[in-house]
Amino acid sequence: MTEALPVCVIGAGSIGQRHIEVATLSDRVDLIAVVEPHAPLREALAAKGLPMVATLDEVPAQVRAAVIATPTQDHHGSALACLERGWGVIVEKPTCATLDEAREVVAQAETKGLPLFTGHHRRCHPFSIAAREALAQIGDLVGVQGLWSLRKHDTYYDADWRRMPGAGPLLTNLTHEIDLLRFFVGEMTEASALLSSARRGFVIEDTASVAFRFANGALGSFLISDAGASPWSFEAASYENPAIAGSGEDYLRFVGTEGALAFPSLTRWGRSDEGEIEWSKPLRRHDGQTFPRIDPLLAQIERFAVVMAGGTDDVLCTGQDGIAAMDMTLAAALSGHTGRPVKAGEVPGDYTGV
Repeated sequence: MTEALPVCVIGAGSIGQRHIEVATLSDRVDLIAVVEPHAPLREALAAKGLPMVATLDEVPAQVRAAVIATPTQDHHGSALACLERGWGVIVEKPTCATLDEAREVVAQAETKGLPLFTGHHRRCHPFSIAAREALAQIGDLVGVQGLWSLRKHDTYYDADWRRMPGAGPLLTNLTHEIDLLRFFVGEMTEASALLSSARRGFVIEDTASVAFRFANGALGSFLISDAGASPWSFEAASYENPAIAGSGEDYLRFVGTEGALAFPSLTRWGRSDEGEIEWSKPLRRHDGQTFPRIDPLLAQIERFAVVMAGGTDDVLCTGQDGIAAMDMTLAAALSGHTGRPVKAGEVPGDYTGV
């Protein structure tokens, strides 16, 4: 077996602790250090036996890779510092706070020939990987419809920053969906959004409706809300997050010239005979296969270890993919605030979504 990859995790907040957990579970990586500047948290985790340090300068020399799980504003500085040390990097999404920062980080990784990935871990689920093959069975894609609506509890907004511009579901949650849709369908070229804060009455939106155009000619629509109670979301459908109640209900629907597909069940409808598919003929239902439940963060770090050992991977979100997901997320935000469609590449490099 390949020697375990010596890694450090930077940031020991809630998502950082998830990365710490999977790093300790995997035989493919060896957790050498956890960087956490906040002394009380660092000391509490050190008491549990974790290899805690306060700064990057204290990380042992044998480390070859890092997982960055700090607040978004820190991603740029931490990523550049890791790359300067010659480390491969997974940086939590979004890659950076702005497109200019993300482009600098990705360019530095490419210059140094170092692997850099954005932590869009939903790609790593078996049903996400299988969805690409399933979509090939429904002909040319016509469009996709998505619905993500989970009612966040009222105390979620007790923290002041969660009511401030940039903290609504458009920037907080939609980026996951945009990356998945790009993973399934391909490049997006345009976004148009409507925003509403009618239900919670905050400065930030509680609901957004977004229309997308894809480079292959397909169209997409997505309704996203943290004020509406529903069984429809990635988390509820996949049972991925133990803090969110599962439902098993599909939340994406793809329509093609030869049939349709629901995600994540991968239930497919297709032709019932050899003739033309048209509305007078019933479609035949094909149930999707059952996949084992996995921890996608564990799968992500193990795929990363394979790449660091010289292997290849076509599932992980590359730095360029991370930039593209950021671009279209920010395009949707800019559209919602200006009232006009925004094309890929039109978002200012210093725009933060507010």
